[in-house]
Amino acid sequence: MKDLKVPKLYTIKTTPKETLEKWYRLLTVGRAIDEKAPNYLKQAIGWSYHAPYAGHDGIQLAIGQHFEKNKDHIFPYYRDMLTALSCGMTAEEIILNGISKATDPSSGGRHMSNHLAKPEWNIHSVSSATGNHTLHAVGVARAIKYYDEKVVSISSQGESSVSEGYVYEAITGADKEELPVVFVFQDNGYGISVPKKDQTAQRKVANNFSGFKNTRIIHCNGKDVFDSMNAMAEAKRFAIEESKPVILQANCVRMGSHSNSDDHLLYRSDAERNYVTEYDPLGKFRRLLLRYNRFSEEELQTIEADTKAVIKAAHKAAMAAPDPTPESIHDFVFAEPMVSEKYPEGLHNEEGEKKKFITALNETLKAEFRENPDTFIWGQDMANKDKGGIFNVSKGMQQEFGEKRVFNGPIAEDFILGTANGMSRYDEKIRVVVEGAEFADYFWPAMEQYVDTSHDYWRSNGKFSPNITIRLASGGYIGGGMYHSQNIEGSLAAIPGVRIVYPSFADDAAGLLRTSLRSKGLTMFMEPKTLYQDPKAATVVPDDFEVPFGKARVRREGTDLTIITYGNTTHLSLDAAKKLAEEGLANVEVIDLRSLVPLDEEAILNSVKKTNKVLVVHEDKVFGGFGGELSAILNEKAFEYLDAPIKRVGSTYTPVGFNRILERAVLPNVERIYNAAKELIEY
Repeated sequence: MKDLKVPKLYTIKTTPKETLEKWYRLLTVGRAIDEKAPNYLKQAIGWSYHAPYAGHDGIQLAIGQHFEKNKDHIFPYYRDMLTALSCGMTAEEIILNGISKATDPSSGGRHMSNHLAKPEWNIHSVSSATGNHTLHAVGVARAIKYYDEKVVSISSQGESSVSEGYVYEAITGADKEELPVVFVFQDNGYGISVPKKDQTAQRKVANNFSGFKNTRIIHCNGKDVFDSMNAMAEAKRFAIEESKPVILQANCVRMGSHSNSDDHLLYRSDAERNYVTEYDPLGKFRRLLLRYNRFSEEELQTIEADTKAVIKAAHKAAMAAPDPTPESIHDFVFAEPMVSEKYPEGLHNEEGEKKKFITALNETLKAEFRENPDTFIWGQDMANKDKGGIFNVSKGMQQEFGEKRVFNGPIAEDFILGTANGMSRYDEKIRVVVEGAEFADYFWPAMEQYVDTSHDYWRSNGKFSPNITIRLASGGYIGGGMYHSQNIEGSLAAIPGVRIVYPSFADDAAGLLRTSLRSKGLTMFMEPKTLYQDPKAATVVPDDFEVPFGKARVRREGTDLTIITYGNTTHLSLDAAKKLAEEGLANVEVIDLRSLVPLDEEAILNSVKKTNKVLVVHEDKVFGGFGGELSAILNEKAFEYLDAPIKRVGSTYTPVGFNRILERAVLPNVERIYNAAKELIEY
């Protein structure tokens, strides 16, 4: 969208003196902290990461002055120290973050210094993956538009991070959905030591988006306070009044090195460094105040003396603050799950008509959407006319709940999950369900967002919980081949902060999905797609059935051998156990884990103490699969009860082939499970 003229609301002559004084105090306090930060590292006190903002003063002051706490939402990046100060954070709070104290409002010392946040004010915590918070800003803006609030979502970043693919996904999505979000690009010409010419063909990276239909582009001088103030005011006005995105490109200079681990003397000439010092925004603003007789030299010196006192007091208070305790590392890893009073073990004895796995999922989703009107679902190819997802799990939902709660996402897995993260930040009552990809194998582009979201609760020191359920159609036995038949839970389980569930039967699918949607936190919900229509997985499903996380289910009781399994291989294991019983060889106990993270260790150990032999069976590869973790736990905690080595059955260490002959050669089957069990029994 063509850049329109920006009205000049702020000038050196017309801006009230009290406003100018406020700005000068913020500018001087910010610069004093910016210059003092490296000294903490030199004294081994902390602040091991500091990205100085000097040269970005104008635009950062403007961003913060146009942020309205508890109404607007802002996602600052690691160089946004003055932005945070201008938003209302105190010098003491910024130093607490820098030296990683327990009372640091950003993260309690859990996140890198210079990552400033105050979630209770809507100053959001962002990760170190540069630019990824653009997706979160878009997700918040989607919620702002849905709930019809006249506020704005602000995303701030350096120009080099725009090279990231998910930034393009974010801006493309905001443009398509016409969302009230302002993307601020603070352009200082460098990505660490990489000059802008090596990042983009455009001299101004914002112009890469000039062809976007609904996105307005505004350029300003980020070194100049008044130009930045006017540009930010217009950007916010346009985003709110027009409900459309704005890119605000602010030309800045980086007066120092990228960070305290970088040395710009290695790649910047004396002439360039002298130039950026000459264009110091703080110095320019001070000269303007004097030139236009808005302040006297004595008045400015009084403010500067006050600044020194502010910094001294903030330093003293921050140094006296407590450090985090070692024990606190276990706090806020997982958000609080719903506790089921009616079904504490996730079991029932109800009789009646059996429902298929897919029916249980569909009916549970609809029931929960009726129960909580602040529940949303989106994903690829899942809401068009009579189609509801590639497997029709969400069939009929858009017709009942409307296009604003049930809608298609673009073919951009990072965007799907990243905007879920953002939308869940708007209000903790919101629950989001996403089909993270059409098949679990396609989820990998979303892994950056998955990792970020996994530690949001921990990183924010319990201040923000992404209340999201990720549904993935997983596994093989469908002749799908690569990208359609793989298992990924073994890889995901190593990332803390996410519950991973993997039901095998319709009632457990309904119960775990209901628990996921009613709980706080992030849940990965794996659906063995070959069971969607399989009569073997059909069960009676009680109304409002709930299955707590971390509760395994004994699917077959036995005394001679324990099979630990989940998903598709639960049914194969039951068939193998039945065959062994019919042949009089063994009475096998089959434990369906249902929940991998958290894991029901108690149920596993109790069974092993009874049978003394263990066979671990899953569909994923044996090498690197989740069964390796199960074996290690048993070796550490149940070795004295074992009468034989632990055996594992799973896929071969290969991709899953497309040809059915190749698929059968890769995936576990009843015969392999039977033979492995028989070997253990005869051991």
